[in-house]
Amino acid sequence: MVSGMEIVEHSPTDGIYAPVGGEYAHAAEVRNPTRFLYTSGTMGLDPEGVAGQDIKAQIGLVWDNLRRLLEAADMTVDNVVRVVQYIRDVEYDEPVSRARVDALGGRLVPTIMMCAQTLVPEWLVEVEIIAAA
Repeated sequence: MVSGMEIVEHSPTDGIYAPVGGEYAHAAEVRNPTRFLYTSGTMGLDPEGVAGQDIKAQIGLVWDNLRRLLEAADMTVDNVVRVVQYIRDVEYDEPVSRARVDALGGRLVPTIMMCAQTLVPEWLVEVEIIAAA
């Protein structure tokens, strides 16, 4: 629970497939929120706008950048209720998923990962979140 708000995970096991990989929730009910934060797609760029050298560096920068955006809204990763991830190559699925699970401290939230061509070839991953407080 985050300041009066409650997040209830819903991943029923009857009549629906299990979450693939078990690293996300099918749905999350957010009870009593007073505000929401929606981010744009956030990339693995440093403060000068330079992309990290590889997927590990970029996904680290992504979560650093997301933490800064959350902090600006007086929130933390505990407020994240949804994650949307775009990867340039299917091989990035595992490190990006692992980084999400680590960043959220193992807390499962609804998420999606899509493999898509990014606007700049050096941009390997982009992540957007919804947070509630």
